[in-house]
Amino acid sequence: MVNPTDPFKILAAHERWKPTQNTTDLFGGDSLKILPPLVEKIREKVDLWRDDNYNEASKTSKALLNFWFHQKHLIEQIPFQFFFAQREAIETIIYLYEVAQAKDKHDLMRFDSSGALSANMFDEVWTRYVIKMATGAGKTKVMGLVIVWAYFHKLYENDSTLSNNFLVITPNIIVLDRLRKDFDGLKMFIEEPFIPDNGFENQDWKNDFQPTLHIQDELKPITETGNIFLSNIHRVFFSEEPTQSNESKFLGAKAKVNADTSKGLDLGKLLRSTKINHLIVLNDEAHHIHDKDLAWFQAIESINAKLTLRNKNGYGISLQADFSATPKHNNSGIFVQTICDYPLVEAIKQNVVKSPVLPDKASREKLKMKDSNAFAEKYEDFMRLGYIEWEKQYNIFKNQKTPLLFVMTMSTKEADEAAVFLETEYTLMKDAVLTIHTKPNGEFKETEIEELRKLADTIDKSTKYKAVVSVLMLREGWDVRNVTTIVGLRPFKAESKILPEQTIGRGLRKMFPENGFQKEKLVVIGTPPFLEFVESLAAEGVSFEYQPMGGGEKPSNAMLIEVDRDNKKKNLDALDILLPVMSPKIYREYKNLALIDVSQFKNEKIPLQKLKKQKNTDITFTDIDGVFSHKTTLNNVLLPYRNVLGFFTEVILKNCRLVSGFDILYPKVEEFVREQLFDKHVILDDPQTIQNLAQAHTKEIIKTTFKQAIDELTISENGKTNIKSYISLKDTKHKFVVEQPSLIPKKSVFNRIVADNLFELEFASFLENRFADVVAFAKNSMGEGGVNFKIEYQAEDGNIREYFPDFFIKNNQNHIFILETKGREDLDDIRKIKRLVAWCKDANEQQNDYLYTPIYVKQEKWDEVKNDLKTFNDVGKIFKI
Repeated sequence: MVNPTDPFKILAAHERWKPTQNTTDLFGGDSLKILPPLVEKIREKVDLWRDDNYNEASKTSKALLNFWFHQKHLIEQIPFQFFFAQREAIETIIYLYEVAQAKDKHDLMRFDSSGALSANMFDEVWTRYVIKMATGAGKTKVMGLVIVWAYFHKLYENDSTLSNNFLVITPNIIVLDRLRKDFDGLKMFIEEPFIPDNGFENQDWKNDFQPTLHIQDELKPITETGNIFLSNIHRVFFSEEPTQSNESKFLGAKAKVNADTSKGLDLGKLLRSTKINHLIVLNDEAHHIHDKDLAWFQAIESINAKLTLRNKNGYGISLQADFSATPKHNNSGIFVQTICDYPLVEAIKQNVVKSPVLPDKASREKLKMKDSNAFAEKYEDFMRLGYIEWEKQYNIFKNQKTPLLFVMTMSTKEADEAAVFLETEYTLMKDAVLTIHTKPNGEFKETEIEELRKLADTIDKSTKYKAVVSVLMLREGWDVRNVTTIVGLRPFKAESKILPEQTIGRGLRKMFPENGFQKEKLVVIGTPPFLEFVESLAAEGVSFEYQPMGGGEKPSNAMLIEVDRDNKKKNLDALDILLPVMSPKIYREYKNLALIDVSQFKNEKIPLQKLKKQKNTDITFTDIDGVFSHKTTLNNVLLPYRNVLGFFTEVILKNCRLVSGFDILYPKVEEFVREQLFDKHVILDDPQTIQNLAQAHTKEIIKTTFKQAIDELTISENGKTNIKSYISLKDTKHKFVVEQPSLIPKKSVFNRIVADNLFELEFASFLENRFADVVAFAKNSMGEGGVNFKIEYQAEDGNIREYFPDFFIKNNQNHIFILETKGREDLDDIRKIKRLVAWCKDANEQQNDYLYTPIYVKQEKWDEVKNDLKTFNDVGKIFKI
């Protein structure tokens, strides 16, 4: 298949996805479960017909096709085009109905390419076309195109067998509400390029389009200029009300036959009355009509019978067009009436929908179901990973739209536990999780149902909700665009009568459909059975992207620390603390590396081992600290010894905290290895030398010998230092930290104060709650994000290291304390505090705007006096350095 480049590119028949032999084998060789048997030949015919400028089509049909697909359109000055999927669907319907005259099962069977079709596979005796379009490919617009085509064909073409009466059927209230957005006030037809301007092809198109819209119970007088009935299927039933499932109660109550008799009208009776003499039926989510014994099918059959008896020409329903992404029977067999197929694989490749992304093998192996009866604890790994991946999307798009996390569970109890987990574990999710299910007893008050429907329908526009937890599949109708992450905690199987595409269908619609060429991703996470079920879509050509998950921006159990900009109660300018960044006082002078004389090293001499030669030997190199670096394969060719010695030079520099000096140090390392390291001079490009260098003891000698020499030559102390810039706390980049006890402060620019230990957290609580003379404070932090305020110092081992003081405290607008807390003290702590005192002295000498004061709080002394401390001034007096 040729990879298309955009959603509007015409895909020729030879470019379309076709099943391989492996795919056929997966379905037991049953071709009727893979590709619709009529589609291949129909595609070829439609391609030729399109290229022939729609030859043999009526004047009306040709005019509309040329207007839709050959004219440039603007909606609010923005260019608009119908997707190829939408174009192909309406072209196929018009071609079959008008050009090929394929209006019954015998005519359709002429297009069979499987050789497996028989007449008894078609249940209906009227014209029925099934349109298979991937979720998100725009089925509603195709229904609109069918309505416009049939309406004008009936109006402008003599002896037209089509109709200007349309019954648009939905399976539930949720789908009905979705369609209402387009149909209310005929909005879609008026605001989008469905109807040509008056005068096009010498017709008064817009003036002539005058159908009356009837929605559900709101039935108006029947008009000869046409009628559109938009209804839940249960308004059309002529049988008694079926038993309602919990899911149906949410998706839409199944009304009794006389549900609207208070208005004096009953849609089911109306459609069978003499007021309607011709009709086109359009079924949305038509996979529900998978059995002729279903009330849905029987209701349409009854309407057709009534029309056939009344009409002199003997035809009943003019056309039934069914739309579904998954028009399949319970045995997975595709509806044989399917005339066009735009599968998910093509929708993904054409950027019509999001691309599903699954965790790679390594990420999946980290996910474990814990041995616990508590649902949230058992599936904790999966929900945490889902949250992490959702949050990445949230941080990208939150200023434009609110991405949604969608979690599927098996029961109402599980849904409740999952919702509680999300809301209690993650600050962003507090009061932001919408749970959709019935109550444990299966009941809901009607007001509660209506509220849930409203929330589900408007959640794309909501900034409150960030997650949806549902015990329902919501297999259709709930067509939100903002789902970016799906977590499946259900053990789906084929016998569940739920199809793989339906499990991820709620997340396939693009958040930004206007960006036709921009790729969007849908992250799919779940239990092994769930992911295996989703991956079965590979049999239908869908290829998944696999990527590492859970790392990068945040650990699996993380909280966000950030400047509290959304807190209107905080004056960030008053709470801000400025910290000077000083030029280093202790540093390494790289030029001194040239003074190293390896001939003066007093290192231990290592015996050169005679190692057995092998055709191929893999030698794994780790760095000085034992961390894996790379692997070299020896194969008796000239060895890249310079790469090996270069590796040791780099790790020596790293171990000594040097950021440059490679060119100076490398010749020293080469000389040392060749002449000083072993008990005799060695040949560097000898495989034996390289193999000996890989030994642990050899690396230790290299480490200690060079470190001692470098420390003796390079560390210097400058008597003067200067201020290079300032760190402003309110400009701090956000940081993710491991979930831990924290303090929510009023006196800090940050939303939370986290500490390295309970002593620090206790001290922070005194600053926040007890010491009224503290104006502002903050906890220092290091790593990705955070304050990262640091002071260099020379450690006990001679290395130059970085010291991160614990707290910054302000008791007025220009007096700032740099405070260190300490439990058990070691030799390096003494060096850190000595350096802190010197730093504060230097900072005060370099400027006059702020006074910086060092404080050193030891826990042992703190525990003695903390109950007597009333102010921070008391701390300064007792712990003054």
